[in-house]
Amino acid sequence: DGEVHINELKNGNAEMFWNPTSEVRRQRLKRHIVLFEEQTDFESERLWQHVTSAINKGDQHKATQEKFVLEEEQRNAARERRENGTEWKPLLSQHDATTNEWRYKYEDLRPWDPLNDIAQFEKNGILQTMERHLSTRMSNHKTTCINNQITRHKRSAEDCRRRKTSDQPSNHSQNTESSCSTPESVQELSDDDGKYLGFESLCAQCGKEMNHLKEIHSAVLSLQRAQQDIHR
Repeated sequence: DGEVHINELKNGNAEMFWNPTSEVRRQRLKRHIVLFEEQTDFESERLWQHVTSAINKGDQHKATQEKFVLEEEQRNAARERRENGTEWKPLLSQHDATTNEWRYKYEDLRPWDPLNDIAQFEKNGILQTMERHLSTRMSNHKTTCINNQITRHKRSAEDCRRRKTSDQPSNHSQNTESSCSTPESVQELSDDDGKYLGFESLCAQCGKEMNHLKEIHSAVLSLQRAQQDIHR
């Protein structure tokens, strides 16, 4: 929340790097932290508490000592694991062989979707997003619409078969082709298959909302590609 300066030691010049205005301070996000007594031993605030305390007191020597103690404990723990043949498995990070970097397992690089995303939060170190599941509701509505059309088609085919049976002479060949046909496996039809088999198009609400979702999806993909380029 305060000013940050860059001090050039060679010539003694000082440059303003960051100076938040009152408007910026008002817009800051509310900070949510786990209570200190509820933190585990390896959470940063607890693990580095003595280093932090020394820095806040301006005691650089003490801060360096406390930092050395922590790092030495980590080295000893790593040495013991090697001697015991114990593999270290990070809970929240994974190694990227391509870039030879360690990355957060649950990073979310997709653009924020104001139509579906409500809030983003971290629970037990895992980044999570609360969503409205608009696409799921749309999918359910579309499925109901298609199922209704399939039911109507099956009834129509059944009526057609009954008319065919009543109109045919008793000695008529059973192989006579009919203008009526029934799909062999209606349950396995895809949305596109339904169109080819003569089903009605999606209802007006379905069609309008699906077109809207396609436009949103296209825009999101474009933003996502740009964001990934920036990230790289």
